[in-house]
Amino acid sequence: MINPAEEKLLVTGATGLVGSQVIQRALELGQPVTALVRSVEQASFLQEQGAELIEGDLTRPETLQGKLSGVTQVVHTAAKVGDWGKVEEYRQTNVTGLMNLIAALQEQCKLQRFIHISSLGVYAARDHHGTDETEPPHASGIDGYTLSKIEAEQLLQQQSIPYTILRPGFIYGPRDRTVLPRILERLQSGQFAYLGSPEKLMNNTYVKHLVDAIFLALNQEQAVGQIYNITDVTLVSKREFISTIAEQAGYKSPEKVVPLSVARHLAKLLERLWRLLGKKQAPILSQARIKFLGLNLDYSTLKAQHELGYAPQTTYQEAMSETIDWFREHQKLPG
Repeated sequence: MINPAEEKLLVTGATGLVGSQVIQRALELGQPVTALVRSVEQASFLQEQGAELIEGDLTRPETLQGKLSGVTQVVHTAAKVGDWGKVEEYRQTNVTGLMNLIAALQEQCKLQRFIHISSLGVYAARDHHGTDETEPPHASGIDGYTLSKIEAEQLLQQQSIPYTILRPGFIYGPRDRTVLPRILERLQSGQFAYLGSPEKLMNNTYVKHLVDAIFLALNQEQAVGQIYNITDVTLVSKREFISTIAEQAGYKSPEKVVPLSVARHLAKLLERLWRLLGKKQAPILSQARIKFLGLNLDYSTLKAQHELGYAPQTTYQEAMSETIDWFREHQKLPG
């Protein structure tokens, strides 16, 4: 077991949903932690908690020179996220940025652990019923974000560093700035519709459960070189997932269902039109969103449970209640 006080942890993507929670947990454990941020001014809340801040940009390797000395552990959460845009824009951060980080670490550090946050999206865009880590990633016909995450995993596996790859599902929790705010806006406007059967399962992953898995992996020798699926283990249906958000936020639970075949057809038409028009924002319906909301997303976490001792304790209802309370407290709840 590694003594946290003897390690220096570097967290990338430090101001994001996962990175900020990792930093909070590390400080609670008494572990020195350094946050890699693009703007020190915008990350002052991390400094107030006790984190050391260093300014750097993974896409500009010169900004990393001489700044990583003493780092022994890394939790790499930084990524360009989204479901629309050119593949090269995602590769710049998610693949080239990773390459730049690894090069800087190898030059400056004696690295003991590197935890890379990937995604369950690397699996094929189909219904999943207990899919485990023996199934290889599927790089055909997917969005730029997911393709870049597959390429990042492949890059990491070619390096001589002690890495562990974690593949969470849909990450939710306090400080979410991406998917949950959009869901809340659609619920508030009354425009949310299920894509296909609302009884299909979500791959819900509470951010604090993911942080549990990260620190377990940091402290397990057998985790080196391994890949782990990470979800809440107890999954919920799309209907329970969305209706719980709606009820706790004070919105009407949606009932409208768009048949999956219709949704797929509309998504293809809209994506073609959006590309033709050069739109920067994703259409209201896309193949990536169908993958998220229209498929059964049940992935096995038995490997993480058996090898890491991963055992989530918070129920979905408790976790989402905490999340919505945070949105309400910080005035980020639409309406």
